[in-house]
Amino acid sequence: MRSLALRNLLHDRIRFVVTLTGIVFSVVLSAIQLGLFVGFTRATSDVIRHSGADVWVMSRGVGNLENGVEIPEVRAYQVQAVDGVATVQSHLVAFGNWKRPDGAQEGCLLIGLELGGVMGQPWNLVAGSIADLARPDAVIVDELYRDKLGVTHLGQVLEIRGHRVRVVGFTRGIRTFTTAPPVFTSVERAQDYAGLRSDQAMYLLVKGTPGVDPEALAARIEATVPDVTALSTAAWSQKQQDYWMFGTGAGITVLIAAGLGLLVGVVVVAQTIYAATVDHIREYGTLKAMGATNGYIYRVIIRQATISGLIGYAIAIAIATVVSRGSLAGTTAIIIPAPLAVGLFALTMGMCIGASMVSINKVTRIDPAMVFKG
Repeated sequence: MRSLALRNLLHDRIRFVVTLTGIVFSVVLSAIQLGLFVGFTRATSDVIRHSGADVWVMSRGVGNLENGVEIPEVRAYQVQAVDGVATVQSHLVAFGNWKRPDGAQEGCLLIGLELGGVMGQPWNLVAGSIADLARPDAVIVDELYRDKLGVTHLGQVLEIRGHRVRVVGFTRGIRTFTTAPPVFTSVERAQDYAGLRSDQAMYLLVKGTPGVDPEALAARIEATVPDVTALSTAAWSQKQQDYWMFGTGAGITVLIAAGLGLLVGVVVVAQTIYAATVDHIREYGTLKAMGATNGYIYRVIIRQATISGLIGYAIAIAIATVVSRGSLAGTTAIIIPAPLAVGLFALTMGMCIGASMVSINKVTRIDPAMVFKG
């Protein structure tokens, strides 16, 4: 049966190539659209997920990371006194105005961290070190945004909101959904750049004592400290993703595009598999005239669809992987994690086998006598 299915596919190689092309096109389209959605989703919460904190504390009513509200310094002492809290660090995330060497202004996302702390640090450093942030006017930027910010080399001096800054390091692959490049600096300098008082921060990062449950600790902090919201890093990350991907409507656009990609994929695969089956209608009539049962023909057709799906998926996922890796060099990442690849495989096989099942109805109605007609 396997031999017959493969022979049918290879008998008309042009038709087989067309079938594979349809499958590859649909899978690549679906993978890229869904990979964009995953990439955008991760970009919205990278700063939160890589913070190293167990709990984030913020002023009550804050809905997303970029639009924080000043929190008074006294809250840090109140949080520190809560049972189960080991360390509290001030943290700042706010928009700033970066002045390029040519005089143009670019928006940036200031990320202020406590020097010497263990939370809220930049990651994926490829040049410089976190310790360099202790130097005067020091900032670390991501190399993906060097052209956007007009940065050409380490040690270059530029400006944020009229304050001098010196680039002392580069990270790689830290993206933001707002397209404002991330700029890491000390929390004290970030306060100056953002126009805040020295006793104000946006967030408090909390590390719990060993074994403490972040959700329980967040609930305890919120019940003890007035006028704050406390969320575990996982909960705050999810809230941030939900805000940007669904609350603003930006993510809905990407999700709709991904859905349309899947729909187009289903239609393309169904049409190509159906056409490939119908093109061999006389051969199936011959098999029935020779005494083949409908069950045997079903298995041959499904086997053909399975072979097409396996080959098409293998080619498509290879192409999508190359595109994904290439996108990591830019500010818009297409990320195809293993669960997504597995899901696409199941979807591909489902589409191929489903389309073959539709064509089976036509095959089962074949009159074996048709093979003797002109």
